[in-house]
Amino acid sequence: MLRRRPTTNLDRAVVDVWQREVGGLPNRSFAHRLAASKDLVLQFDIYRKLEKHRGCVNTVSFNADGDILVSGSDDRRIILWDWESGHVKLSFESGHINNVFQAKFMPYTDDRSIVTCAADGQVRRAQILERGRVETTLLAKHQGRAHKLAIEPGSPYIFYTCGEDGLVQHIDLRSRAATELLTCHQIQERRRGLRVVVQLNAIAIDPRNSNLFAVAGSDEYARLYDIRKYKWDGSTDFDQPIDFFCPSHLIGNPYVGITGLAFSDHRELLVSYNDEFIYLFTKDIGLGPDPIPASPASLGSGAGEMGHDHPLEASTMDTDENVSPQVYKGHKNCKTVKGVGFFGPKCEYVVSGSDCGRIFIWKKSGELIRVMEADQHVVNCIESHPHATVLASSGIEKDIKIWTPKATERAILPKTIERKPKAMDRMYRLASPQDLMIQLFSLQRQLRTTREEHGAANLADNLVGDQELFDLIMTFNANSDVSSDDGDTSSSAEDPCS
Repeated sequence: MLRRRPTTNLDRAVVDVWQREVGGLPNRSFAHRLAASKDLVLQFDIYRKLEKHRGCVNTVSFNADGDILVSGSDDRRIILWDWESGHVKLSFESGHINNVFQAKFMPYTDDRSIVTCAADGQVRRAQILERGRVETTLLAKHQGRAHKLAIEPGSPYIFYTCGEDGLVQHIDLRSRAATELLTCHQIQERRRGLRVVVQLNAIAIDPRNSNLFAVAGSDEYARLYDIRKYKWDGSTDFDQPIDFFCPSHLIGNPYVGITGLAFSDHRELLVSYNDEFIYLFTKDIGLGPDPIPASPASLGSGAGEMGHDHPLEASTMDTDENVSPQVYKGHKNCKTVKGVGFFGPKCEYVVSGSDCGRIFIWKKSGELIRVMEADQHVVNCIESHPHATVLASSGIEKDIKIWTPKATERAILPKTIERKPKAMDRMYRLASPQDLMIQLFSLQRQLRTTREEHGAANLADNLVGDQELFDLIMTFNANSDVSSDDGDTSSSAEDPCS
């Protein structure tokens, strides 16, 4: 008996081309298959470096057509790039007085309206006028750093912001009015009658239902909200989420937080944890609107709001069924506030940066298929092109790297890649006395909570707390000794990178 030769990706590609030519495969389906090809991912290489910023590049984002890339940096400048040629189309001062953390084009504005947020807590709008003139306007303010904003899909006017003050704001550019929707508080402390703020790092809107948005930050939960629950006269309980998401083993863990969120086109929520891994939550494995921390009975009894039209309709699940989120491992996320995202026309891949300076790409099934050397230090941002097989990345270095599948050979995985993050690494650099005090109060609260829950008043636990305090002070001391290179005054007393 003859053995059949195993089918390769190249064989399938040839068949797809033939089917397209004879009309058996629509052009759109062919393009989608090609863009999601594993072969193309394995042939990613640096196409071009964009070099004009004078500080860490904390944000990169394509316009809707994909021909322009906007970036923001510690140098407080916004640059619009023709990324294919490498030319700068426009560069201007953002109006911020500290590091720019996010910059995005507003849809359907002919790429002339850009919204930004920054380490100064400001939320601003830049309008590109005739002859390259730019007018910037202050729209809102957070008390503390504002890391992320989220634009309502298809809207040229509405977007949301979040900040380390725990505040979520809704902004309408038609009125230039900012509405304070809610302040996020910790569940455990709230049950004790306390109001401890969750410092928010990430916000994302469901692309299939723009009424739903998720936020996350300095505790273990990603929270889902429905804007339809908000009463604009102020009489509302809107600060109560309609669903919570967290892996069961992280519930009650005071040492983890969330740095990045992303929704897929299939109502899946991607959550990146510092000092831990990345998890993908489907619509039916939420914890519900009022989870009980560390209670096995609460696990798997989710409200599943992302899959329902009515905001309060709860899903029913067999609590005995072991349902867990998909996990993505190998990268390291301890030092900075990293984003996370999907890649591919149908969100076939998950992408993330790492503290080791590499880009990690997984299949949605969890299989790690690509590790790319990108920066000497940390990669924070990876942005997918809206149509083509192109990625943009940035991080601690001052350039932006554009990746296309131009390599002549398929890459293979390094032999050693997976390293468990160290528990003592800090997500934020402690570069100012204010940062040190915030972390000291946080550590004090964590130790008090641990001792209350476990009765930990013995010598060993006290020594652990003393060691954490010592490490915290040493981290602050080390960061205080770091000076900016080349006399660059764009670095400030705030977090030098996102």
